[in-house]
Amino acid sequence: MDLNFNKNEDYNKLQLSDLKRKLGAVKLGGGKKRLEKQHAQGKMTARERIDYLFDDGTDSIEIGAFAGDNMYEEHGGCPSGGVVVQIGYIHSKLCMVVANDATVKAGAWFPITGKKNLRAQEIAMENHIPIIYLVDSAGVYLPMQDEIFPDKEHFGRIFRNNAIMSSKGITQIAAVMGSCVAGGAYLPIMSDEALIVDKTGSIFLAGSYLVKAAIGEQIDNETLGGATTHCEISGVTDYKAKDDKDALNTIRGIVGKIGAAEKTGFNRISAAPPEKSSDELYGILPSSRTDPYDMLDIIERLVDNSEFDQYKEGYGQTILTGYARIDGWAVGIVANQRKVVKTKKGEMQFGGVIYSDSADKATRFIANCNQKKIPLLFLQDVTGFMVGSKSEHGGIIKDGAKMVNAVSNSVVPKFTIVVGNSYGAGNYAMCGKAYDPRLIVAWPSASLAVMSGNSAAKVLLQIEKASLEKRGESISAKKEAELFSKIKERYDNQISPYYAAARLWTDAIIDPKDTRKWVSMGIEAADHAPIERPFNLGVLQV
Repeated sequence: MDLNFNKNEDYNKLQLSDLKRKLGAVKLGGGKKRLEKQHAQGKMTARERIDYLFDDGTDSIEIGAFAGDNMYEEHGGCPSGGVVVQIGYIHSKLCMVVANDATVKAGAWFPITGKKNLRAQEIAMENHIPIIYLVDSAGVYLPMQDEIFPDKEHFGRIFRNNAIMSSKGITQIAAVMGSCVAGGAYLPIMSDEALIVDKTGSIFLAGSYLVKAAIGEQIDNETLGGATTHCEISGVTDYKAKDDKDALNTIRGIVGKIGAAEKTGFNRISAAPPEKSSDELYGILPSSRTDPYDMLDIIERLVDNSEFDQYKEGYGQTILTGYARIDGWAVGIVANQRKVVKTKKGEMQFGGVIYSDSADKATRFIANCNQKKIPLLFLQDVTGFMVGSKSEHGGIIKDGAKMVNAVSNSVVPKFTIVVGNSYGAGNYAMCGKAYDPRLIVAWPSASLAVMSGNSAAKVLLQIEKASLEKRGESISAKKEAELFSKIKERYDNQISPYYAAARLWTDAIIDPKDTRKWVSMGIEAADHAPIERPFNLGVLQV
């Protein structure tokens, strides 16, 4: 290995170490004291409940661990959005689990909490997998109620989704393991089956204090909406559990008896590890987002036997397309090539840029995968589409539109890994969040924005200078450098993968070596959901 490889490896492993440190902090939820308080109440924590529910020794993946990261600081913060969302196996069945974290503002719903819950439901609906709610929440966070309550993508959409999933036959199970108040009380009752834990679980539209204020009735919360009330008087819940573990054992028993789902039939054979070591990913990926590298080296360390059958290998070389297997699953890969390439005409093409020929190739390949019922995997390291008079005259907008059209209308499951840059329209064409990937995750090396921090700072600085000049003011070289640095620092913060993950523009930031697990579990989940419409590109300018 050369010196550059070692430098890259050191840098990327430091990035990974930082990721693990941040994940460790997030997993403490509201902090050690609040975790201890949860235990003192005889309750397990959200993460302990999920761990107990999943089969021992099996893989799981977490959605939105960094949701809310560095947001709502004026309200005391909201680690993981106050809710833990994981996909894992219960009696060998792939399930989605949503668990309120009562150590974070008593499990209250911030705006990002609602967005994260909706994302969990979206994944369950898209893939037709069972979803389990472990409820322990004080309801909407009132100081921010205007940002969570009334809109289409707010709190009420949760219950609409409950109804839609029920109509589609997607199993929903809810366990009330703490507070479940006001509008939130509808969630467990709109699920197929509801459990409640004796003495710690409660469900009511209004608590005892509000009842007294509203109608003058004096009553305690347990009598008003405890386990005995709802299992023996109101009939609202179906099972009474003596404690958290009893409730979780009951859920495992219910899931264990669910009939087998129909399979879509995505192709899978026995899995094989990559022939080229995935440990080398850290040394191949440059520490600088502007340095070139061969994306083929990345692909060969992600796919079974390091075998990648390229499609149109010599044409449109700034995008790699081809067939491979990941953990036995057949996939079609669309990846940005980051090295500078030379065309047959002797022209040089910049790595990470989408040209007309590469957009044309990708469009055709995406259509082929849809015809063959092969899931698509996008590996993003893209700076955008090629600009300039030659590209514009050559119809780059038309060719880019064809690629976006194919991605938009694709009916096979799509999965997106943000390896490096994800800028501008390149994010869209390479199946960014707006294009409904079943899962979208980033490596610690990812950058998501309209353009790079350096380019954006230059543009914004030019605008600022022009504004000053119009007012007859000038700017010194020193002041210009200071202003550039200030703009770039602010922008660089916004292109961080943590900024994107906090807002759920991606589902997770992952160790590159975990990519195979995420893709494999994603396709396994997708194999539960039939393809409901034929592939059709609609009106397309060819």
